[in-house]
Amino acid sequence: MRGASPVECSQPLKFPALEASAIRCKLVNAMNSACSPQLDFRMTRRRLLQVGGMGMFGLSLPKLLAAEAKAAKNPPARAKSVVFLFQWGGPSHLETFDMKPDAPEGIRGLHKPMASNADGIQVNSLLPRTAKVMDKVCLIRSMHHTMKNHNSAGYYALSGHAPATDDQRLKDSIDLFPAYGSVVDRLAPLKGGDLPTFAAFPYAISDGSLVPAQHASFLGKVHDPLLVTRDPSEPGFGLPELSLPANLSFDRIAARRELQKMIDAQTRLLDHSVAAQGLDAYYEKALAMLHSTKLREAFNLGAEPAPLRDAYGRTPYGQSCLLARRLVESGVKFVQVYFSDNIGGQSTEAGGWDTHGFNNTRMFPIIEKRHLPITDQTLPTFLNDLDSRGLLDTTLVVWVGEFGRTPRINANISRDHWPQCYTALLAGAGVKKGFVYGASDKHGEYPADKPVKPDDLAATIYHLLGIDPHTEVRDTLNRPVPITYGKALTDVMV
Repeated sequence: MRGASPVECSQPLKFPALEASAIRCKLVNAMNSACSPQLDFRMTRRRLLQVGGMGMFGLSLPKLLAAEAKAAKNPPARAKSVVFLFQWGGPSHLETFDMKPDAPEGIRGLHKPMASNADGIQVNSLLPRTAKVMDKVCLIRSMHHTMKNHNSAGYYALSGHAPATDDQRLKDSIDLFPAYGSVVDRLAPLKGGDLPTFAAFPYAISDGSLVPAQHASFLGKVHDPLLVTRDPSEPGFGLPELSLPANLSFDRIAARRELQKMIDAQTRLLDHSVAAQGLDAYYEKALAMLHSTKLREAFNLGAEPAPLRDAYGRTPYGQSCLLARRLVESGVKFVQVYFSDNIGGQSTEAGGWDTHGFNNTRMFPIIEKRHLPITDQTLPTFLNDLDSRGLLDTTLVVWVGEFGRTPRINANISRDHWPQCYTALLAGAGVKKGFVYGASDKHGEYPADKPVKPDDLAATIYHLLGIDPHTEVRDTLNRPVPITYGKALTDVMV
């Protein structure tokens, strides 16, 4: 009932002993009160009378109290929006935000640390601009789990749920958990329909097969993200798919949609697959966005001044972060940006953070020429841009990969997968500034204090959005499952 539209009664109700209009008014008010997200716990005489009348509509006092109790469990929302910057491939914590300059040779990296503008926080000296915004961020240096393969670790990072096994062959499946943004769209969607609750770009990531938890999974297709796989750094970037053909008006397209509904109704008699479920609502949402001037304008990067676009960096990742700011500014609730479409790491031109050092390459020159410069250009520009517009106070930014890198440098003068300890960066709405939560040991090998799992990071994201992390949804077998088993990190919150 929560979030439903107010009930309208157009026909008079006939009761011999009571005036119909008075009864109708009480019942409508009671129904609207029950449907409201802001429920009132005061049980007055009038309230009891309303509840009694609601029984005719299948609503009883126990059901009403249960709905009110559920609403009361939700924490106050600190964030209106989340931007999840996913660093696909696994960045090295020892080369970014948890350097160990006093560790022995073979563990400490080739780079030097530098002080930041936050007391006690050092970063790689190749991140000088990032060092100037560390007073805006919170570092979690005790992230850890046991998934050593990209697909399983990526799924864990994007859903907050550990897979049953650590298997690089883990494939996308309707039985696996959905993306964070899809959960948000299910539990706290935007109203109106002309903007998506959840948007993702500029890739769909994979490592041999599509990484799970990039879409709505068992929640239904209607909660999938608006996925844009065009390069926003290309000249003339826009969304032609959100533009109407020259010879078709919106009314004609809407009429065609009504005809399609009739055909779909017949088709569904033959097709009851999970993949087909929710298509009607999905099409309706797409049609609403097709007619949305607000959404088309949000994707118009050409409206941004050239110097600001240059400041973000004319890379797919840099321009995607600028696009994320524009979407947050327009009201989109959850934006997911992928650093790269592949784990990469062997090229200075493309690819993610998977810097093993294969094929006679070396980790350090690659990240020096690609990963660290892109990060140092885009991340501080993004945070400063949000802050200057007053958006950082209402936007939670999460920067994290699926795992870190081995403390010990390998024979290729590189680092391998290491989920046992790594760093996540948070900034913005509801998060402490210039703050470090947890710590790694002297070699950056294991958490030394306050260990944090992806489950806990998930719970923290939901909590800051005003969603109870223990809220249950239904899986493919209609079983109730919590959106996360983690615990929100209230110590990182202001």
